[in-house]
Amino acid sequence: MNAIVVYGATGHTGRFVVEELVRQNLPVVASGRNQAALAEQWGDLDIRPAAVDDPHALDQALENAAAVINCAGPFATTADPIIDAAARARIPYVDVAAELEANVSTFARRSSIPVVPAMAFYGGLGDLLTTAALGDLTTADEVHVAYGLSSWHPTPGTRAAGKVSHDRRAGRRVRFSGGSLQYHQDEVVQQDWTFPDPLGRRRVIAEFTMADVITIPTHVAVPEVRTYMTLEAAGDLADTETPAPAAVDEQGRSDQTFVVDVRVQIGGEERRATATGQDIYAISAPLAVGAVRRILAGQTRATGVASAGAMFDAVDFLKDLPLTLDLP
Repeated sequence: MNAIVVYGATGHTGRFVVEELVRQNLPVVASGRNQAALAEQWGDLDIRPAAVDDPHALDQALENAAAVINCAGPFATTADPIIDAAARARIPYVDVAAELEANVSTFARRSSIPVVPAMAFYGGLGDLLTTAALGDLTTADEVHVAYGLSSWHPTPGTRAAGKVSHDRRAGRRVRFSGGSLQYHQDEVVQQDWTFPDPLGRRRVIAEFTMADVITIPTHVAVPEVRTYMTLEAAGDLADTETPAPAAVDEQGRSDQTFVVDVRVQIGGEERRATATGQDIYAISAPLAVGAVRRILAGQTRATGVASAGAMFDAVDFLKDLPLTLDLP
């Protein structure tokens, strides 16, 4: 099997992705913008430095590759040139982008290669849980995705991507309502959300909008998609003094725990799917690697640009992840 290129291999999530590929005995190429950092971090691997504004270097980085996983934000800068390079190499592209505007741009593309954006904790996991809750249905009245994070120590990449998104929408907030994205300047609203035990009833920020509002409507006919975040985690993210994640185990994961609680309204019925795990950045690695592995094995249900729920068997995918699940 040809190698899988990880672009952004020295970043926090990129390191998890490289390590997951190695753990699964899949050949890997470490790529990114900084040759010295690549050599220091991954000197025992094939390293191929390339700047995103250098098409020739990107072509060399993807030469004879099986697929590319883009972990380098801001994705507003990196996604298009790497997708273009993947198209020239005729190999699948997967990214872990949680930048809404970058996600919108990617889904608007036409592609002859498999392209799966937001294949990560935000965007991918909620989409898979929603798809699992729907079963054979492809329509719903409302989808609500609540994030119960014990804490959120953002990486420098998360902060940089957040600033890019903030600036691109001029500080406005965004929601998915009435079947479309709406930018607004309404006041932040808090409410209570009852998560499964042991998290229980928690205060959340309503319309704390994440990539799920982009991924889910690409294949589910639904007028309302809302996402929520526990108040403590939102406060951590807003605090510029909150440190980056610190490893507490041999896998490099932080002590952060999470519950993703999806509720789908269909007529008068509510369907619910939940996933519990550790470290939102670490779980993005088996999500992205699992996507590439399934694409290369021909285990797909869509072509071109598609979200996780449209491209893969959601239940099968979820059961392959290191999560505690409660599915319908």
